[in-house]
Amino acid sequence: MEAHSLAPEAHFIEKEPYYEAVGNEIAIYLAAYANKLPILLKGPTGCGKTRFMEHMAWRLKRPLITVSCHDDLTASDLVGRYLVKGGETVWMDGPLTRAVRVGGICYLDEIVEARKDTMVVIHPLADDRRTLPMEKLGQLLEASDDFCLAISYNPGYQSVLKDLKQSTRQRFVALEFDYPAPDLEARIVANESGIDPALAERLVRFAQTTRNLKGAGLEEGASTRLLVHAGKLIGSGIDPVLACRSAVAQAITDDADMLAAIQELSSSLF
Repeated sequence: MEAHSLAPEAHFIEKEPYYEAVGNEIAIYLAAYANKLPILLKGPTGCGKTRFMEHMAWRLKRPLITVSCHDDLTASDLVGRYLVKGGETVWMDGPLTRAVRVGGICYLDEIVEARKDTMVVIHPLADDRRTLPMEKLGQLLEASDDFCLAISYNPGYQSVLKDLKQSTRQRFVALEFDYPAPDLEARIVANESGIDPALAERLVRFAQTTRNLKGAGLEEGASTRLLVHAGKLIGSGIDPVLACRSAVAQAITDDADMLAAIQELSSSLF
């Protein structure tokens, strides 16, 4: 039996990811990392949580291993499992184990979407023990000083059945994210999409009107990510109204009346 593990170099971020700080999140993350404390990011979708993690991995020069959590994600998916290859049984590390071994940053995105047994695995890593129980190997893997566990979730989407338990959340230093202030968001959209700053400002005004409809027909307003998508379409020659419909309106709702209302909003701005 031999063990296989993905090389950490595959997850190093060589080029600085563009990120505009909206508060003191960078300083808090650095202080938490220095004290070996796990991080919880919470905020709406598309507001920059993943980009922030990429930026911090680049800044700390640590490999970043990201896992997008879902209903079928099990503890074995994170820790690892035995596989049969070429007639022999080999152990394959999961992404969490790889991060623990190499002293990387493991980012579990939308953690509440994962199955409950995953929480049992991350709890020992998220307190003073900083250990990973590997029951199938009969081992207790100790995390190096460089290892960092980060998780994220969107409080606005969670139901009672998919909330983050106190026994989990009270292990983490929490960073709250939201959409940037209008001038900063316009600068981000212009930088990421390459469009004119004045056009980016109008896209942000459009997004703010959709966000005001949250709870009044929309589950969520337009995210910064969707504005960047629209900006890129516009930069490629697509009419702004059509770009807003395809990249924003159709992405946030299927309701015909709401689509028509959002279409009117974009037509009035562009």
